[in-house]
Amino acid sequence: MTSKGEAKLYTITNNSGAKVTLSSIGAGVVSVIVPDKNGDLADVTLGYSSIEDYLYDGPCCGKTAGRYANRIARGVFSIDGAEYHLAVNCGPNALHGGPEGFQNQIWDSEVENNRVIFTRVSPDGEEGYPGNLFVKVSYYWSENNELEIEYSATTDKKTIVNLTNHCYWNLSGEDNGCALNHKLWLACSKYLPTDDTLVPTGEYAPVCSSPMDFTSLKALRVDIKADFPAIIYGKGYDNCWSIDNWVRGKLKHVAKLIDDNSGRVLDVYSTQPAVQVYTGNWLTGSPLSKSGKEYNDYDAVAIECQAMPDAPNHSNFPSTLLCPNEEYKEKIIYKFTTK
Repeated sequence: MTSKGEAKLYTITNNSGAKVTLSSIGAGVVSVIVPDKNGDLADVTLGYSSIEDYLYDGPCCGKTAGRYANRIARGVFSIDGAEYHLAVNCGPNALHGGPEGFQNQIWDSEVENNRVIFTRVSPDGEEGYPGNLFVKVSYYWSENNELEIEYSATTDKKTIVNLTNHCYWNLSGEDNGCALNHKLWLACSKYLPTDDTLVPTGEYAPVCSSPMDFTSLKALRVDIKADFPAIIYGKGYDNCWSIDNWVRGKLKHVAKLIDDNSGRVLDVYSTQPAVQVYTGNWLTGSPLSKSGKEYNDYDAVAIECQAMPDAPNHSNFPSTLLCPNEEYKEKIIYKFTTK
């Protein structure tokens, strides 16, 4: 493992030569280099040519989104009758914890027992959220090309928490253009309909006979231009699905992404109740890529394991409330293989 500079970078390489590079900017992932079906290595996650570009980037590329990932309607929620107003930074809504969210902070970091651990204290009132939140994000890279991410947090005052990773995946390689030929499977028979600002209505809707059905492997491009509200609102997929048979704290296989061209397969495991799939619908105009090219819309797909968007305002969604003397604990595993 190595680190350098004020914004620290850590590279973990396993015995096969596959490796990941992590950054203290946003406790994020800047590269994942894994073999294809022929054994050739390539970087399969989007990233930038300059480390400085990771601060305040629109795509939130590879980073830890928080204090509350995804959207909260109108930036307002209540706890025990007290109303809290958040920074609004996505149309009328709060997104990913606000403009000064976790993704735009330089975290403390250390190496411990072959893990890279990032920590920070989000102070009471940061971006409008109550309570001092003590947060830890731990990364482990296995000999079997599994990237394991563990999240934990405690608070001294009732608050809400929803953390996720925001990597963008192109299994052909980050510089290989459009990823819409990738095939996706989700362990989800229901999705969350939204209004036109992508905030959930509170309904769980069946995916059956709709463009939202990924219960069997399907190429992302098949329905990417469907005349269907969920697709139209986001100019592609930017939607949340509910994990079937979710049990709090139990790790579950939630998604599979396959690239027939390279033979690479990404299996995603999570303890979280939902998964947001975003097909990079607004990547055009991002900072230059690691390979010095410009990214275009649909060049990658993000598979964000998380709690439901706007859950504090929907009592029928799993709670995201964290109280003193409790611990928030969630896990995501990205497992890379070939077929």
